Amino acid sequence: QLQASGGGSVQPGGSLRLSCAASKTIFSFNTMGWYRQTPGKQRELLAYITTDNRTYYTDSVRGRFTISRDNAENTVYLQMRSLKPEDTGVHYCNIIPVRTNYWGQGTLVTVSS
Repeated sequence: QLQASGGGSVQPGGSLRLSCAASKTIFSFNTMGWYRQTPGKQRELLAYITTDNRTYYTDSVRGRFTISRDNAENTVYLQMRSLKPEDTGVHYCNIIPVRTNYWGQGTLVTVSS
């Protein structure tokens, strides 16, 4: 499993940085992605980063979130800025394409005043 961490409660406009550590085998050979699930909705892809550091962002987070990877630490990060209430949800990391057995518990982000 891939365990995400770094969630918490922030006010609108705040920032958080999420982390996800993986084994070297998983990390070195895969595109890594961040996903969010909110009640009543399917889990959605927010951003991904390839092994050669090309990135993709969904429209709702582009310009506010930054995905990065630390190859020495086998860790992928999601820097979240200018957070909005609609960013609230459980955030997960996984590879692309996803592996069902890699879903961890996720980390909850709550954006509320």
